[in-house]
Amino acid sequence: MLETSARLLRLLSLLQMPRDWPGAELAERLGVSARTIRRDVDRLRELGYTVHATAGTPGYRLGAGTGVPPLLLDDDEAVAVAVGLGTAAVSGVAGIEETSVRALVKLEQVLPPRLRHRVGALRSATVPLASPAGAVDAAVLTAIATAVRDRESLRFDYRARDGAEGRRTAEPHRLVSSGRRWYLVAWDTGRGDWRTFRVDRMRLRTPNGPRFTPREPPGGDLTRYVSEQISVHPYRYRGRFTVHAPADVIAARMPPTVAAVEPVADAACVVSAGSNSLDELAIWIAQLGVTFEVHEPPELVEHFRALGTRLLDAAR
Repeated sequence: MLETSARLLRLLSLLQMPRDWPGAELAERLGVSARTIRRDVDRLRELGYTVHATAGTPGYRLGAGTGVPPLLLDDDEAVAVAVGLGTAAVSGVAGIEETSVRALVKLEQVLPPRLRHRVGALRSATVPLASPAGAVDAAVLTAIATAVRDRESLRFDYRARDGAEGRRTAEPHRLVSSGRRWYLVAWDTGRGDWRTFRVDRMRLRTPNGPRFTPREPPGGDLTRYVSEQISVHPYRYRGRFTVHAPADVIAARMPPTVAAVEPVADAACVVSAGSNSLDELAIWIAQLGVTFEVHEPPELVEHFRALGTRLLDAAR
């Protein structure tokens, strides 16, 4: 006869199958009496599981509760869920990437080695029909997320924007998804400052570095910080404009990888963006089709005058 705890787990596993279970059949499968089954069902209810009893011939079915209780998965189900979460993490479907990574970290933490090997083998043998720019292996995301959770330093090779490669050590703070790319916000110990790294340019080294005490993150809005780091700071010219249109309207046209948008009034916002060309920066902001003022850089104001003259000459 199974011990009580093992019996409860086995009973829960049976009840998770979508069918009604007569009490006599459950008792036979578990080698106990119908009375013991009733007591075990009561224990599951006390633990937060919703177990419905059918009328007539005694039977039981697991129902949906107010929370999500722990699930028991067999080997094939666990592999399927892990692969599905890994696919969702890099699918570009808005709103589920980071959640998928967190769930995948929890699942892989408890997978036995044989199942982790199966998940890894399936990932390595699977080729997507189309690979989006900046595609990242889900295994890399979970490795970084685990280091964030465990407060372990990361050691990695990094390819910078200009193609230069170097070795970095950083204290990871958060993963941020733009929908097309993943970024890591981390304290770069070699440079003594916060940095934003594109994950697809990182090549992790093992083992991880020492544990660290978390630092106060940069700025109050991590999303805005990352947006500015990738859309403004890498460029020669950094434009800042007051745009006379609601922030949500402009943000819908300018994703965070292109510009940082900050509301300042119901019908106005501050837009920051970068470019290596003043012409490109001027035409980019002008094509929004709304009125605006230029704050930075100073040379852009004069450039607008020269560009306006050229456009008027062309119109004549």
